[in-house]
This record gives sequence, structure tokens and C-alpha cells, in this order.
Amino acid sequence: MNKETLLFHASDLHFGYEDRDALSWFIAEVERERPQAVLCTGDLTMRGTAREFALAREWLAQVPVPVLLDPGNHDVPYYWYPLARTFRPWRHYRALKAAIEREPALDDVAVVPLGTVAAGQWRLNWSKGRVTNRGLDAALQGLAHNQAKGLRLVTCHHPLLDEGLRSSGSTRGGSRALTALARAGADAVLSGHVHDAFDLTVELEQGWPVRMIGAGTLSQRLRSSPPGFNRLTWSAENGLAVTHRTQG
Repeated sequence: MNKETLLFHASDLHFGYEDRDALSWFIAEVERERPQAVLCTGDLTMRGTAREFALAREWLAQVPVPVLLDPGNHDVPYYWYPLARTFRPWRHYRALKAAIEREPALDDVAVVPLGTVAAGQWRLNWSKGRVTNRGLDAALQGLAHNQAKGLRLVTCHHPLLDEGLRSSGSTRGGSRALTALARAGADAVLSGHVHDAFDLTVELEQGWPVRMIGAGTLSQRLRSSPPGFNRLTWSAENGLAVTHRTQG
């Protein structure tokens, strides 16, 4: 029997500037199709406040399947909260993650997180991505631990490369990270941040192809496309298929 895995990939909920109609539509789609998990690649909030995280927690608790979370650049306290951003940047996010996340039953699929968010950087725009050696090493270890899985997905907030995208993540260390992840057996890297969906196969110079898959947004912060998410199906026989679903 060819067992199929169904996953929903959403991103950039931006509670504080959320789209309640889009969020209700997404919940209805989850209830209708019952994916094995929802993968949410960051920017759960708008300014990283306790109130926004409380709104995100209330909504995420309604999702009737396991949810896996990654942080986004909007999930650390904003610039006008310098003490919180400096000394406790992940306090609200970690509390939400501990309350909401539960491991899905994914028999032959691995989901490995990669951090691309920094509370501060040596450049003016701290919203852009950054992959540290420590973060990359942790992701590579996760891939090695799941080497026997049929599909190995890496999740992060920022796209690792900007080529072929309408907007930029400007992720420092992204090209090096993508090469290392592909070499370690990653089949695809899922991200958000740019608020428009994409699905690109990157042919690296070393000969390791890897897909970069981006979800849109379920917030009011639209760019080129309406609110949406990605529907991912995978089976050993048919491989990975991605459908970009949009509201309406």
C-alpha cells in the first residue's frame, strides 16, 4: 500500500494585524482535510508583544492537528522594547511553543528546524535572515538523525536564497547553509517571510538539487497574492507535490 502523508505549510500569521477571515478559512480547510501536521514557519505576531502571543496561542489551540512552529523576525520584541529584545528575546515565543507544539505521527517524513532569526545583527536591517554555525550544525545533526526517512524537510523563516523571488530575505550564510543541507540529504527547505508563495528547485554547483518552498501569508500584510498556504503531499511512489492554496 502506498501511504500518503499530507501536510499544510502556513506562515506569517502576524497576530496584531491578522486576517480573521483568512484564519477561519484555514481552520476550515484543516478540519476538512485533516493533514498529519501543520508547519508554521514564523512571524506568528506583528511586534512580539505578550498580547499578540496570547492571540496567537488562542487561535493555534483551535487547530485540530499537531502544529510545529518556527520563529520569525517579528516574534522577538520590537525595537522600542530594547531591554526585552536584548535580554529575553525568546521568552514569549518559547512559552507559546511549549504550550502548543506536539509531535505529529510522521512515519517516513522528518521535519528539521533551522534558525534564521537574530535579535540583533551587525547591519541596520535586523529583519533579514542569518544562519549561524551553531544553528546550521543543529539542523545538520537533525538530518543525520533522520537519514533513514523517505522525505527530509527543513523549516525556517527566511528563504535561504533570493534568486527567483519577488522579495528579499537577504539571509547571511544562506547559500552556504543550503549547500550543506542538500549535501546532508535535505529534500526541501520550507520558509515564509516574503508573503508570496514559491516553489523552486535549486541546482547547486556541487550537483545536489534541493527545493525551496515558500508559503504566503494569512495576515492583512499582503504583497502580490491573496492569503494562502501550501498543501504538501508525499509518498514513496509519487514523491513530493506542492499546491499553493489561496482564499477565494
